[in-house]
Amino acid sequence: MSGFVPALGWTLLHFLWQGLLIGCATALAWAALRNARPEARYAVGCGALLACLAWPAAGLYLRLAGADATGALYSSALLPAALLAPDSLPDLDLLLRAVVGVWALCAAVLAVRMALGMLWIERSARNTGATHAQLQTRLSRMAHDAGVARPVRLRVLDNIASPLTAGIWRPMVLVPAALLTGMPPHLLDALLAHELAHIRRHDYLINLLQNAIEALLFFHPAVWWISRGVRLEREHIADDFAARQLGEPRRLALALSELERLQFSTHHLAQAANGGDLMSRIKRLLRPAPQTLNWKAAVPLLALAGACLGIYGQAVAADSAPVLERRPIIDFGVCGKPAWPAASLQAKEEGTVTMSFDVNASGKVLNSSVVKSSGHPALDEAARSGIAKCTFKPALAGGKPVSASVKVQYVWSLN
Repeated sequence: MSGFVPALGWTLLHFLWQGLLIGCATALAWAALRNARPEARYAVGCGALLACLAWPAAGLYLRLAGADATGALYSSALLPAALLAPDSLPDLDLLLRAVVGVWALCAAVLAVRMALGMLWIERSARNTGATHAQLQTRLSRMAHDAGVARPVRLRVLDNIASPLTAGIWRPMVLVPAALLTGMPPHLLDALLAHELAHIRRHDYLINLLQNAIEALLFFHPAVWWISRGVRLEREHIADDFAARQLGEPRRLALALSELERLQFSTHHLAQAANGGDLMSRIKRLLRPAPQTLNWKAAVPLLALAGACLGIYGQAVAADSAPVLERRPIIDFGVCGKPAWPAASLQAKEEGTVTMSFDVNASGKVLNSSVVKSSGHPALDEAARSGIAKCTFKPALAGGKPVSASVKVQYVWSLN
């Protein structure tokens, strides 16, 4: 378990850029499919949510699998080692444990919220006193016409303001009592047809899985944005199905406009007729029109996608570099140490200079630079030029000499 917490911490941190990349890709796909059927856009959104879950899950598996191995499992083209387990950072064990602790607490709160919602739905299903024989008969007839083979239960409740759908094996439609007296029967039938579309497509089960992903990845805005888009497309699909069953989209649009005047709240664990953007759904039913592409809004998304791909490309390039068994080593036996500048010696200047040297496979210095000054330019240049004349023992990779860079510190001290 000691290795699980850091691995999970790195997984959560890396999902920040992974989720951003998935969100950008989803935005581009939705833009390309802006005039396609809602089923296609819905499939893209569901695939994006699954990718949000699968990518970090794969990364966590590889981190745990590589904890006791040589690291070969990290050399994946899709999950490079530079992104999986960066070893150039300082010890962040305490920070990773804090990240995992906060994540676990928040995810647990959201899971409890889901459980309470499911208990509320189950308690509503057991309330046999909330039945309505006439409406149940109408609903059963509509379910048969819609191709729903399973019996569909109906409950009338006072504490909701919009029809809801719940249940997997034994589906149930919850209807607010206010609609029985406040809405004409033919408009209420339109809302029931919408709910039957959710039952026919098993949307309640998909919605539960969607809520689970939201609970696990609650910290990333891209997950919530994609999830909201999925819910909107799901409502569009149900609207289209209901409109076909009714034979007149205008009736469903009128029913949705009636809901707009109610003060409602959406229960996310159930499928509701008031889901998504209500006004856009009404407009879509009454006056469907092709959507134009807003390139100004797409430019930031393209920039973000390019940045993510650039970071990922650098990580892949870093991972493909040879693993060095030994860095270049200075051989002062074949060259003298840097000479102390006369002026610096007279002024009694001291300090430590850090330099970088690019050394080829034969041990010769190709390029050199000062990384951190000693505070005295004369000492910096003397150290750099003096060591650049030396021959290094070249770096080794796979037992063979290779070109590599190395950082060297040189101390100028009068003592």
